[in-house]
Amino acid sequence: MPSREAVVEALSRVIDPELRRPITELDMVRDVEVDRGRVSVTIALTIAGCPLRVSFQDQVAREVGVLDGVESVELAFDVMTPDERQALTQKLRGGVNQRSKGISLDASTRVLSICSGKGGVGKSTLSANLAVAFSRLGRSTGILDADVYGHSIPHILGIRQRPVVVDRMIVPPVKDDLKLMSIGFFLDDNQPVMWRGPMLHKALEQFLSDVHWGELDVLVVDMPPGTGDVAISLGQLLPRAEVLVVTTPQPAAQEVASRAAVMAQKTSMRLIGVVENMSGDVFGTGGGEQLARELEVPLLGTIPLDPRLREAGDAGEPLVLSDPEAETAQAITELAERIDALRAGTIMKPLTVVS
Repeated sequence: MPSREAVVEALSRVIDPELRRPITELDMVRDVEVDRGRVSVTIALTIAGCPLRVSFQDQVAREVGVLDGVESVELAFDVMTPDERQALTQKLRGGVNQRSKGISLDASTRVLSICSGKGGVGKSTLSANLAVAFSRLGRSTGILDADVYGHSIPHILGIRQRPVVVDRMIVPPVKDDLKLMSIGFFLDDNQPVMWRGPMLHKALEQFLSDVHWGELDVLVVDMPPGTGDVAISLGQLLPRAEVLVVTTPQPAAQEVASRAAVMAQKTSMRLIGVVENMSGDVFGTGGGEQLARELEVPLLGTIPLDPRLREAGDAGEPLVLSDPEAETAQAITELAERIDALRAGTIMKPLTVVS
């Protein structure tokens, strides 16, 4: 007959898919009973109807079922009490019960802001694939869909699951080791966001202070196009962010993209480089290189125009994940490698002091 201690030790290898920590460490194991070869385990979920029950069932069966003497494993679920959820929130926030002020990210987390001067340059698709590329490089990665009016990252990544609210902490959904937060999760169907600046600022502030991002190496932020309210708010909320400016090759896009770069400088963010997207016969080539010279920063990548990139995003399977050997996927992976090689905190271009 397996010992109770052996079962608990096996349960320490069962990881909460969203919180990314062992269920024993999170005090989610409510009960363990061993009756000869039959083992019964009860797990307390953060909310009733948790959509990740199957993951727990598979993990418990795999970890406990291989123990010597185990003939069958039964898994039951319970729901945490308000006090248990509050204790969990305190544990995840390091014992701090109050709302975090500012960004609830570790100081070592790199914040990479993907900007463009206008829409239609493939910024969101590039952001999603770039985040996947960082994850494939072994970096713990999150992505914030801050393109409030054009939120498309959940669709591109194929994430339908909504965030979980534990006490006053928001737990982002996870897919393929990527954590995602988007305003789209809080809207019904395809409803438009009809908010003014103060409401948008408050929502973005909440995404950065109340969301439990955990220990991230990189947070990729898909910025809205242009230099409006949201972009200014994010510049204020993310003063240590590193900015990558996306442009298409034609001069008109390059001219508009330079405005986004100037805005990033005036909000004290660090401009690390330019990427030329949709490069090829239709839009031409060279606009990214010209913009990089104008801004005095490196051209970090040239991504070819590829219909498969769009098709993969429409299917909810980013090309970097579905076909990593494709030329465009490799170009995005090389871009991630170049950014990863840059030391966090390096100021690629001296910034003007703004009073």
